[in-house]
Amino acid sequence: MIIGVPKEIKNNENRVALTPAGVQEFVKNGHTVYVQSTAGLGSGFSDEEYSLAGAEILPTIEDTYAIAEMIIKVKEPIEPEYALIKKDQLLFTYFHFASYEPLTHAMIKTGAVCLAYETVEKADRSLPLLVPMSEVAGRMSIQQGAKYLEKPMGGRGILLGGVPGVKPAQVIVLGGGVVGTQAAKMAAGLGADVTIMDVSLPRLRVLDDIMPANIKTEYSNEYNIREAIKTADLVIGGVLIPGAKAPKLITKDMLPSMKKGAVICDVAIDQGGCFETSRPTTHAEPIYVIDDVIHYCVANMPGAVPYTSTLALTNATLPYALQLASKGWKKACKENNELKLGLNVVGGKVVYKGVSEAFNLAYTPVEEVLG
Repeated sequence: MIIGVPKEIKNNENRVALTPAGVQEFVKNGHTVYVQSTAGLGSGFSDEEYSLAGAEILPTIEDTYAIAEMIIKVKEPIEPEYALIKKDQLLFTYFHFASYEPLTHAMIKTGAVCLAYETVEKADRSLPLLVPMSEVAGRMSIQQGAKYLEKPMGGRGILLGGVPGVKPAQVIVLGGGVVGTQAAKMAAGLGADVTIMDVSLPRLRVLDDIMPANIKTEYSNEYNIREAIKTADLVIGGVLIPGAKAPKLITKDMLPSMKKGAVICDVAIDQGGCFETSRPTTHAEPIYVIDDVIHYCVANMPGAVPYTSTLALTNATLPYALQLASKGWKKACKENNELKLGLNVVGGKVVYKGVSEAFNLAYTPVEEVLG
């Protein structure tokens, strides 16, 4: 199969979908890989490294889309890319369709095969291609939260871990999954007073057993959230419903009850955000303020640490990408249910229920397009 790796053009997105090591694996398996010139520079990989690994270097993004049977990306295509996508071309990337209707309609119009990293799902309901970036984003959320709590950045001027004789900051983590667990570990490591909130009692029991003493657990419901955020200095939103919009756990009317200069970091922004007042921001302009509460809602947080993120992502995606290339997407998805669950839009049809329900679009069972 002919694989294309375009350069990411989303704001401050420095990741690349494939490392030189990944290219080498494709070439070893008999595939041809085209990489757009400078696609890997942001992650620390030169064109020469890709060439030595067996890739052909193409000068433009147009050339890369035109030649490829499968496009491997990091982020969803943005508007300048829509017209480059061909009918029946396979796109393997993060899409997060349920959070952005124009993208959904654009991909329906292309007639392409859209296989989303974030809905590839194992039998135990884990999301193997979302996990590595969730780990990065969860850890980063605490770094960013700590930074924006500083007074020069507009925050309360509080140190997460405090010092002897001064209480540490109060951190509330909404969601006990991958993002929440990683965020809590980072915050606890800095010495903060952390509370993880989740609707799953079994998950809270696990976290209560394995987490350090400065992490507490609490059942998540509206009343408990309203009470918890009154004393919070930093709130991390890390909830996820695979392939669907995130629930709004903090509403606009709750913000005035929070401390002035508190920070909320919405890691769920790729899925529409779990705070009612959230809107996607960029690394260039990461924050805005509503009711004296700082909102950090960067939609591609791991893009700020591209070397780490690119390696972590390729480690996870490469085995699946090799299956798609070697068998073709139809056969690969028939034989691997994890990949089948990644199909979202195929040949102009929405085949993932969460996407169809988000925008009231016609739903086609995936089995119909697989034949």
